[in-house]
Amino acid sequence: MDFDRELISNGNPMEAVVGFSRAVRVGPFISIGGTAPVGPDGKTVGVGDVAAQTRCCIKVIKAALEQAGSGLHHVVRTRVILTDINDWKAAIDVRPVDTIMAVDRFVNPEWLVELEADAIISNWTP
Repeated sequence: MDFDRELISNGNPMEAVVGFSRAVRVGPFISIGGTAPVGPDGKTVGVGDVAAQTRCCIKVIKAALEQAGSGLHHVVRTRVILTDINDWKAAIDVRPVDTIMAVDRFVNPEWLVELEADAIISNWTP
């Protein structure tokens, strides 16, 4: 079965510069790439506060899922990427969490966390 590929954008100017989409939907499958704690004004949300940054990432992911015709209830896998692995408890107040990892830093040094998510629309029909 061949499905159309839908690119989901949230208007982030870096999408064109780096060459990425906020999310990609193929049939019932939606993948959301590394989501940083960036507000609508393009500025980092919650500088120094990993929990606030995590909430911001979830809000951006939720909007992308809704734009793709889905929602947080369809998420089957997440990845939490932190600059300090000791912050993991503050970043996992949402389920499911499948992978938690640490990196040295992100493109913007103010970012303490990025989230990725995959969703499957369970009631989808072609």
